[in-house]
Amino acid sequence: MAERSLSQVLTDTVRDFRNQVPECIASGWVDMSTGMLLVADTLDDHPTEVLDLLAAATFDLFQGRNVTMIEDIWKQRRGTPGDDRHYFQEIVVNSDNLVHLFMRSGSNQDLVAVIVCRRQVNIGMLFAQARMVMKQVETGFAAV
Repeated sequence: MAERSLSQVLTDTVRDFRNQVPECIASGWVDMSTGMLLVADTLDDHPTEVLDLLAAATFDLFQGRNVTMIEDIWKQRRGTPGDDRHYFQEIVVNSDNLVHLFMRSGSNQDLVAVIVCRRQVNIGMLFAQARMVMKQVETGFAAV
């Protein structure tokens, strides 16, 4: 089997999210070390500034100042101050018309997948299918 680059793995994964997650209308990957959107796949064309804001909002959700303060407090209380693993791994945001699922990669804590679905999505199926795709991508990350 030919080796795939990280870029290929991420590109394949956004397609897999869109194909396998019910009601999915968009997916992408955000690099938390840079705050940049690495790849995105959407049903509609969105202005670049909207996609850039999504990446910035993802960064704030997972690594904003207050979030990192919460993580530091928990690490101190649990006696694991040197642990690089982040406390928040998945976040769901509901808007009037959409459900946004943000999932941090287990094997690469700097990568967060963003999955956007129509509001009528079954939340249980959203999580089940998104986690299944994420499990497959973790194997791809290990091979890179």
